[in-house]
Amino acid sequence: MRIGFVVNDIQTEEAGYTTTRLGMAAINRGHEAWVMGVGDFSYDVDEVIRARARSARKTKYKLGANYLADLQGEKAKTERITVDDLDVLMLRNDPSTDTGYRSWAQTAGINFGRVAMRHGVIVLNDPNGLAKAMNKMYFQLFPEEVRPRTVITRDHDEIKKFVKSEGGTAVLKPLQGSGGSGVFLVRKEDSANLNQMIDAVTRDGYVIAQEYLPAATEGDTRLFMMNGQPFRYKGKYAAFRRVRSGDDMRSNLHAGGKMRQAEINKTHLQLAEIVRPKLVQDGMFLVGLDIVGDKLMEINVFSPGGLGSAQKFEKANFTHAVIDALERKVDYMSYYRRNFDNLEMSTL
Repeated sequence: MRIGFVVNDIQTEEAGYTTTRLGMAAINRGHEAWVMGVGDFSYDVDEVIRARARSARKTKYKLGANYLADLQGEKAKTERITVDDLDVLMLRNDPSTDTGYRSWAQTAGINFGRVAMRHGVIVLNDPNGLAKAMNKMYFQLFPEEVRPRTVITRDHDEIKKFVKSEGGTAVLKPLQGSGGSGVFLVRKEDSANLNQMIDAVTRDGYVIAQEYLPAATEGDTRLFMMNGQPFRYKGKYAAFRRVRSGDDMRSNLHAGGKMRQAEINKTHLQLAEIVRPKLVQDGMFLVGLDIVGDKLMEINVFSPGGLGSAQKFEKANFTHAVIDALERKVDYMSYYRRNFDNLEMSTL
């Protein structure tokens, strides 16, 4: 199998990233794994997609740090590959990382991936599905049973009206962005500073004003979905908990959150079942659900990370299951002469 991974920038990848783990797992299974940045594509005069890409030279790696060092170093195999000749292209870049200073990069993977899939390359997650999910408005397309009460607007008065209707406690965050950046918890005693909070978030565009879930004090649970189902391997769910640190309401790991083992229950699985049809409809192969209490806080379809954290607690190497799934898809396409639509293949 020839597989390509699209990232924001190869040199900013880290050993613990899920993409790094997937690349190493693919090589260890005897596959050809190439990594390219969103700025490395080219649509050539012969109407073929090519890219400057890198691959580690060894065929076996025990440590992600060693694999990544070889991939990023001078000894890496560097070629201008034909993307159209790949079996699988995984879009693992996070558009929110390029907000503002590299706006052109946000949709590059989607646009070039969309052309590549015309020639039978399996592109995951489906580019057309990802295009629908370019900001947090995508979340509002899922049933209201899974979402906190929400208002999305730039109108200060409407935001203040919503906060008042929530008893003075609500969460404000930008429609664009990720990782907990620009997120405010508004409490009753913050009313004097509410205008300043709104001003801070509206500088980045639209504001999401959202119901505050008291269960957030206990952190959130990341549950992975693969092929439209809760991701389970060797009887273990690919999941972990993130617990917030101190008074910081954010449980994101780089915002100070701590990792814990997750206990997946009927509520988590019911939420997964409710969102499953749309994830399948949009061709979302690998997804991260962020769950607080009995609600979803976010659905991560761009480069969902944390498989290593799930492996740490569950003692199961979930990257093996991802590669298994990709191998099956490539086999299906071979059997049927690449006649399956990319959307259908994404969650098959």
